[in-house]
Amino acid sequence: MKAIKLAEPWNISCVEMEKPTPKEGEALIKVVAAGICGSDIGAFRGTNGLVSYPRVIGHELAGIVESIPENNKNGIKVGDRVVVDPYLYCGHCYPCSIGRTNCCTDLKVLGVHVDGGMAEYYCHPADMLIKIPEGMTWEQAAMAEPLTISLHGIHRGGLKAGEFCAIYGAGPIGLVAGMVAEAYGAHAIVIDLVQERLDFAKKVGIEYVINSGKEDPIAKVAEITGGMMAQQVMECTGANPCVRGCLDLVSNAGRITLTGWPKKETSLPTDVITKKEVDIRGARTSAGEFQEALELIATKRVDMDQILTKTVTMDEAPATIVDIEKNPGNYMKVVVRVAE
Repeated sequence: MKAIKLAEPWNISCVEMEKPTPKEGEALIKVVAAGICGSDIGAFRGTNGLVSYPRVIGHELAGIVESIPENNKNGIKVGDRVVVDPYLYCGHCYPCSIGRTNCCTDLKVLGVHVDGGMAEYYCHPADMLIKIPEGMTWEQAAMAEPLTISLHGIHRGGLKAGEFCAIYGAGPIGLVAGMVAEAYGAHAIVIDLVQERLDFAKKVGIEYVINSGKEDPIAKVAEITGGMMAQQVMECTGANPCVRGCLDLVSNAGRITLTGWPKKETSLPTDVITKKEVDIRGARTSAGEFQEALELIATKRVDMDQILTKTVTMDEAPATIVDIEKNPGNYMKVVVRVAE
């Protein structure tokens, strides 16, 4: 079978590999579509310290079940169209015992710690597959996983209808978080330095945008919120100044969720945290949000088609990844069509 493999940083190609055989408790999936994620670009650059090499990439996967144990918990059958929950957890550590499987002390992410599924076939635990709604395109299904990341950040902050949600970063995760906030009746404020991305954010229905290179985000958020500031601030860039800036944008008694991964630690004024009595929460990957993501896509409450830049073939995938690394501004979301 074909697979997209990193031999080492900066060395990516479409290779021939042995078709996998499912182990006990696993399903065999014929992969039809696989999204290219920012973490795949980080793996290509060698800047993601969690990735080991060589590594088959890909964790945003949708496909058809070719074989599966009959007693799987979601009632999936051979021939069903499914998406893959790509976060492998142990099931017995403390976080797993309270349902926070994304915080598993031995978490393994497809395409990072173990081989991913940007390949013609992939084996995955049978209980970690979710059926795709009727009528959903393969591209839409492959974009469910990034939607779960945005959803998880919004959920971790407990966003309510009518509240203001300021979001640092107009990349795919930040933009989709803004779309989720709007879908749930909140007011999204997306902040970025790149005007083209902010113009795009307006096109996909984001209510407020701020160019932090041209405007003072603190003054602008104060103006938008009538001086109250944002009840929830979501950081989706991993840039240290943005992490620090969250404390300036959040309201008294507000919540901050940190989705971005900074390369180094951020110095924070803890007196502001105490004075405002701010809740600061990490938001890593997702946990149990795939069904909700698929429903939001199926009902068009979150229109993921709007962020799809293009679809490419397996043979085109390596060159596309090289180009995304060189020209990130030209891309929002790319899906690799593995099979027809």
